[in-house]
Amino acid sequence: MSKLQKGVHGWCTNETCFGSPSATPRTAPRRRSWRALLAGFAAACMIVPAVGAELTAVVPTVKRSVVGVGTFERTRSPSTVFVGTGFVVGDGLSVITNAHVVPEKLDETRMEQLGIVTSDGDTVRFRPAQLVARDNEHDLAHLRLSGPPLPALKLGDSDSVAEGQSLAFTGYPLGMVLGLHAATHRATLAAITPVVMPSLSSRKLDVRQLVQLQRTSYDIFQLDGTAYPGNSGSPVYDPASGEVWGVINAVFVKGLKETAISAPSGITYAIPVKYVKNLMQQK
Repeated sequence: MSKLQKGVHGWCTNETCFGSPSATPRTAPRRRSWRALLAGFAAACMIVPAVGAELTAVVPTVKRSVVGVGTFERTRSPSTVFVGTGFVVGDGLSVITNAHVVPEKLDETRMEQLGIVTSDGDTVRFRPAQLVARDNEHDLAHLRLSGPPLPALKLGDSDSVAEGQSLAFTGYPLGMVLGLHAATHRATLAAITPVVMPSLSSRKLDVRQLVQLQRTSYDIFQLDGTAYPGNSGSPVYDPASGEVWGVINAVFVKGLKETAISAPSGITYAIPVKYVKNLMQQK
């Protein structure tokens, strides 16, 4: 071990000296080497992985499978309207979205069609689809396309997801207000919670909650990310692999729907993807 001594040039070891601007030429090169070594060590400590690098690689792939869900009516202006988001799964001809995004009834007299909306640059394209299954309890719908398949997302295992995990979701916030430009948001799985929100007293139970209480309760994902009404039906996925773990269902909004735009709560709910798998088995 080096011994520390005080000399005319400052404090020294038997290897180099510090603290003196008047070091002899013999010690100056060694002092510069020592400082260079310290500077290199400090720089190495500052090298950290780029935050979000994995999500940057996954987003382009996910966006190819995300579509708008709406209707087309030739005599309407605009003829194509979409109000929610969907994503392609399976063989590339199945689209999953929320049940409340799909109209209960189409205007057959005006030849209104259900379908998906995609964008090719500045061109918006409508593609007809058939509703093949609807799960109102879990607010899910399965649409079926005809023609060439689209890139599909892989469904993951939602039972393996744990609280605290990082998530991402991609969709169309506010629907046509912002145009057909898919946006991606990061989120954390804040809680796995029952779908029925508990009331403080029986006086605060409304009809919707009473109906829900008659059904079998199930757990949903509570996210700390902010979603908007147009995000309904967006895929919630693993930022590293792109595997889908859930479907954006509803934004926790206090008051009127407009509050979701002016003062979003930052709390969003998602339906676990295992219910999507059950839905796709229905004919």
